[in-house]
Amino acid sequence: MTSQVDQVDQSGQEPHHGGGGAEGKEVRRLDRVIIRFAGDSGDGMQLTGDRFTSETASFGNDLSTLPNFPAEIRAPAGTLPGVSSFQVHFADHDILTPGDAPNVLVAMNPAALKANIADVPRGAEIIVNTDEFGARAMAKVGYDSNPLEDGSLDGYSVHQVPLTTLTVEALKGFELSRKDAGRSKNMFALGLLSWMYHRPTEGTEAFLRTKFAGRPEIAEANITAFRAGWNFGETTEDFAVSYEVAPATSAFPAGTYRNISGNLALSYGLIAAAQQADLPLYLGSYPITPASDILHELSRHKNFGVRTFQAEDEIAGIGAALGAAFGGALGVTTTSGPGVALKAETIGLAVSLELPLLIVDIQRGGPSTGLPTKTEQADLLQAMYGRNGEAPVPVVAPATPADCFTAALDAAWIALTYRTPVFLLSDGYLANGSEPWRVPEPAELPDLRVRFATGPNHTLDDGTEVFWPYKRDPETLARPWAVPGTPGLEHRIGGIEKQDGTGNISYSPSNHEFMVRTRQAKIDGIEVPEVTVDDPGGDAKTLVLGWGSTYGPITAAVRRIRRSGGAVAQAHLRNLNPFPANLGEVLAGYERVLVPEMNLGQLASLLRARYLVDIVSITQVTGLPFKAERLANAILEAEGGPADDH
Repeated sequence: MTSQVDQVDQSGQEPHHGGGGAEGKEVRRLDRVIIRFAGDSGDGMQLTGDRFTSETASFGNDLSTLPNFPAEIRAPAGTLPGVSSFQVHFADHDILTPGDAPNVLVAMNPAALKANIADVPRGAEIIVNTDEFGARAMAKVGYDSNPLEDGSLDGYSVHQVPLTTLTVEALKGFELSRKDAGRSKNMFALGLLSWMYHRPTEGTEAFLRTKFAGRPEIAEANITAFRAGWNFGETTEDFAVSYEVAPATSAFPAGTYRNISGNLALSYGLIAAAQQADLPLYLGSYPITPASDILHELSRHKNFGVRTFQAEDEIAGIGAALGAAFGGALGVTTTSGPGVALKAETIGLAVSLELPLLIVDIQRGGPSTGLPTKTEQADLLQAMYGRNGEAPVPVVAPATPADCFTAALDAAWIALTYRTPVFLLSDGYLANGSEPWRVPEPAELPDLRVRFATGPNHTLDDGTEVFWPYKRDPETLARPWAVPGTPGLEHRIGGIEKQDGTGNISYSPSNHEFMVRTRQAKIDGIEVPEVTVDDPGGDAKTLVLGWGSTYGPITAAVRRIRRSGGAVAQAHLRNLNPFPANLGEVLAGYERVLVPEMNLGQLASLLRARYLVDIVSITQVTGLPFKAERLANAILEAEGGPADDH
């Protein structure tokens, strides 16, 4: 789709959408673009980026996003800690990351410029809101001179736009103060960028009318600012070129697509899992960044049998979820690392009770409160071992935002089939980032239905038929799931060790060892898919192995190396406990195994201990995802190659 406007003013009149480029201005074709919107946390950068992303998705581009914002509800205005940004990478082909460096930076104030300029390559376009570049605002972030005038930005294509003034002028027909009118400057910027990259506009206007349905004058003011930004791009001489990025028609199989974030995909996956299991879904949760969106989303879906309980604390949340599992529901609790620590005892109880329970950990920077809005992968060892005693728990990790949907189904299958709590390890990058997702057909979803115990399952020596709550399925070692209130299935539960079979309290040393080893054997015996290796030539000597959200950066880095003639293999782990059965053989087949992680080498430590392989760790704990260029260089350095050539 291409668009043009007939108007030649900035009055906020409706743009005209035609079939050609902007009349009288050059239109250049690009295969991909990376845009970063940056401003104060109160400037609406997340909304601006989200709307640009939604229109880009509707246009048919492949895309990947990276929201980045402070943990404070309202960080100090005009300061570096208060900068909020949203980066979107969109293309006419398959892409995997939000991009290493923006081609366009929209800086709403001096703090936004200073916080982001180091990431912007020379020659890139920078759009600055000149209204905010006063002496006081610049001094607040350490500018001794005006960067718009001192030559420090000479290597960039800088567009100085008085966004606030233009927005206020466009809204002079509305009964708004200058301050209130100026708040719509993000919509003016969105309109300008929508013109520059030929994005559709109808969806944003419909969104604004819906969002402000109760205040139609505010809706119309924002729409007017949005249109004014579009028309400004069309008429000003400062923007002589607009750009087209064609839909990524070859990147997607046929189907119905939508843009989706990781937390939303995970929420839908949980609902789908409960539907496929024919069970009610019960979420016991306490709000915590970055997992709260799952609670918010699931609370909207009572029509699917979803029950949500916002507990008074993390312990109550998981306690309620485990109680729901005992009662025959698909129990789920959502949290982040600090909450996992509080839930540890109840997770151990779930291991002992052998009930299906999903523990969703949206990882964030730590330790302690750490970096609530920044991403990290540092909870792997906590998920593996963060409980007292021998308490093994399966661990599943999604690779992309859309993959969170499938990972939720996989985790539910393990929990229901093997009667065990399961960790689902996502992270802030996946949770808040977004990408296109093909909506599956119902027939494509797995059958997760379970059989509850309905009667006696054991015959005593005297011929009496009884129910043994810990008599196991010989294939899965799962114990029966008995819904409370079923006649004849009365049994004890609790945290003290159970006697094999009967479930009675037992202090027998031999029984305890048998139960510990049996619970471990149950987890070790979970059937998980073998790890697949991407090694096109079959002659690579280096394997790059990842898990979780490193998938996109690793794959992009591997593609870079292969395009330059290098040979490198890639594999990615979905199941982290148990590991795939063929993983040891795969690791032994390469001279070098590199493991990039957003921690200090947690998976690498597990692999070294388990398989005695000399793993090379590539680690990062900046609160941000890896950049593909950095990974490509690290891979080449590990191989002894010329990293600077790539």
